[in-house]
Amino acid sequence: MEPGEPREPREPGPGAETAAAPRWKEAKSFYDNLTPKKKPKSPKPQNAVTIAVSSRALFRMDEEQRIYTEQGVEEYVRYQLEHENEPFNPGPAFPFVKALEAVNRRLRELYPDSEDLFDIVLMTNNHAQVGVRLINSINHYDLFIERFCMTGGNSPICYLKAYHTNLYLSADAEKVQEAIDEGIAAATIFSPSKDMAVSQSQLRVAFDGDAVLFSDESERIVKAHGLDRFFEHEKAHENKPLAQGPLKGFLEALGRLQKKFYSKGLRLECPIRTYLVTARSAASSGARALKTLRSWGLETDEALFLAGAPKGPLLEKIRPHIFFDDQMFHVAGAQEMGTVAAHVPYGVAQTPRRPAPTKQAPSAQ
Repeated sequence: MEPGEPREPREPGPGAETAAAPRWKEAKSFYDNLTPKKKPKSPKPQNAVTIAVSSRALFRMDEEQRIYTEQGVEEYVRYQLEHENEPFNPGPAFPFVKALEAVNRRLRELYPDSEDLFDIVLMTNNHAQVGVRLINSINHYDLFIERFCMTGGNSPICYLKAYHTNLYLSADAEKVQEAIDEGIAAATIFSPSKDMAVSQSQLRVAFDGDAVLFSDESERIVKAHGLDRFFEHEKAHENKPLAQGPLKGFLEALGRLQKKFYSKGLRLECPIRTYLVTARSAASSGARALKTLRSWGLETDEALFLAGAPKGPLLEKIRPHIFFDDQMFHVAGAQEMGTVAAHVPYGVAQTPRRPAPTKQAPSAQ
């Protein structure tokens, strides 16, 4: 025994006073509480649905970003070290991550030996010393995030494929564009303008169609020739599937996990629900979208064709944990109504590439 190490309480012997028994049980309970709680084993990356989340997507780090911008990296690191025992407040991706973990709990109950689960990886270009505060925050909220990638100022994008990433969420639009250019499903996540309660037991994910699940083929027709030509094009090509968009693979991964619940007779109680929320009109261009999903062997639980109407009010009724769209107009509309929205920078609707980014903190991604 090392000097100063507490002694393990001994169970009273047969001759001990009866009054000692409660004291022994109380001491044993104290030591039991010091033992770390056993967490489930992380799945192998190649077997899991891997969600990579940046530190500023998972937590709110506005003050830290301000210090970095105004006072520089050394002051930024000093501030983080001085506050490393203070947990960050939840960021826009926090409810989404909690919902992923709720699905994992259900999957482990039904399939104790399966590794077909969500696996969450924290991606940050923070220095490893700053990472202590991130670890403390994750433990504070009892999040199950075992895989970290802290790159000390370098871009973490090159590691996404090594982690078998199915989806990358970040607050840094430049990093997201890099990921999209590498063929990785990615989106820039934004905090809503107001708080909105979301389900604690069912993961809800809403997708736009064109340039998100599908390619931007149809949007190019609209942009070049107008709506009338678009309707003609969609009617003529109704039975020709659209090419896949950047988030098709993520929808496919969600569908794979949904089927694990369906096979247990839990279709109506499935803790994953997906939505297609599109500006397309059902009568004139909806059939091609649905037939494309069918040709891929995929489906969404609900398909909502808005014929150009705003998406925000409908999303307020759905209350998804996240909504993906390629147009900032719809992202902003969702934010205003309290939805966590994520911009997918893909397709003809994007603005020209911005010039080199301004100075960013290591946490700002």
